[in-house]
Amino acid sequence: MNYIGSKLRLSKWIQDEIIKTVGENLQDRVFCDIFAGTGAVAKLFKNRVKRVIANDIEYYSFVLNRNYIGNNKNIEDKKRYIEKLNALSTRDDGFVYLNYCEGGGNKRLYFSDDNGKKIDVVRKEIERYKDDEDLYYFLLASLIESVDRVANTASIYGSFLKRLKKTALKPFLLEPAVYEESGNVHEVFQCDANELIKKIKGDILYLDPPYNHRQYGANYHILNTIAEYKKFEPRGKSGLRDYYKSSYCKRNLVKKCMRDLIENAEFKYIFLSYNNEGLMSKDDIEDILRDYGEYSLSIKKYKRFKADKTEKRKHKADLTYEYLHILIKDL
Repeated sequence: MNYIGSKLRLSKWIQDEIIKTVGENLQDRVFCDIFAGTGAVAKLFKNRVKRVIANDIEYYSFVLNRNYIGNNKNIEDKKRYIEKLNALSTRDDGFVYLNYCEGGGNKRLYFSDDNGKKIDVVRKEIERYKDDEDLYYFLLASLIESVDRVANTASIYGSFLKRLKKTALKPFLLEPAVYEESGNVHEVFQCDANELIKKIKGDILYLDPPYNHRQYGANYHILNTIAEYKKFEPRGKSGLRDYYKSSYCKRNLVKKCMRDLIENAEFKYIFLSYNNEGLMSKDDIEDILRDYGEYSLSIKKYKRFKADKTEKRKHKADLTYEYLHILIKDL
C-alpha cells in the first residue's frame, strides 16, 4: 500500500546493514520491529530469525502485522472466503458510504459511492469470522490493502481529492493479503513503544519512529475507521476521528522519548532509521546513542517521491538521506 515513511524500497539495504553488524546466522535471534507500520522490514526477518516481535500503536497497522507476521499456517479455503465477500450485494446504509462518500450527504469524497457501499458490506461480513483470529485478520488485512487501491487520496488520508481520480473509479475488489508461512511463532502488539520496551527483550531492535510533526493517526484515520468499524461522529471536512498523538512527533519531547526507549531496551543490537528532515538531527541521535555503547552510522542517498496536492497528482522527486544509526549496546 501507499504509505508515507515506508521502508519497502530501503528494506534490502537495511537488512544488509543488520546482517553486516550481527552476522549471517540469525536463526537463534529475536528480532523486534517496534514501530512496524506496514511491516516492510519485519517481513524480511520472519523466516530468518527464531522470533519476530512486531508492534505499532495504530490499529490498522496491528491488523496488517497480525496477518503478515502473526499468521504462520495455511488457512484452508482462503480463495473461497475472498470470492464470497466479493459476491456480496451492496446497501446504502453503511458507515463508510454515509460519512466518506459524496452520496452519503457529507460532501466527502474519499471513495466512489459504489466502492463505499461495497467496503461497508465486506467489513460487516468479516466481523462474522472474529472467533477465528487467523482468518479474521487475514480478511481484515486484505480489506485494508484493497481499500487503499481505490481511495481518492494523494497517498495519505488527511484529505480527499476534489474529483474522483482514475484509480478511485475502478470497482472495489477484495484481493488477498498473502503472507509468508513460518515454522516459528511470532508476536504482534498494539502498544506504545516506550511502554512495550519495558516488557520485552531480544537480540535485534529495529526502530523506525515518526520523523516529523505529522501524526499517523490523523494521516491514516480512514484505515483505522474501517478496521475498527465502530460508530462515532466524524469531525470537520475530512471526517476526522479521535486519534493517538505520538510524542515522537513533538519537537519538545522527541529526544527525551528516544533516550527513554534506548535506556530501557534489553537488546544488544539497535538500529534506528531516521532521515535528514526529521525533528532530531543526526548529531542529536548520535549524542544519545553514544551514551549506551559502540556507535556507527550508515547513510543512503535516494530519491523520495512526493505526491503534490493537486488533483492531477503529479510527482516530483526529492533527494534525501536516510540515516541508519547503529548501536551495539552495553548490557
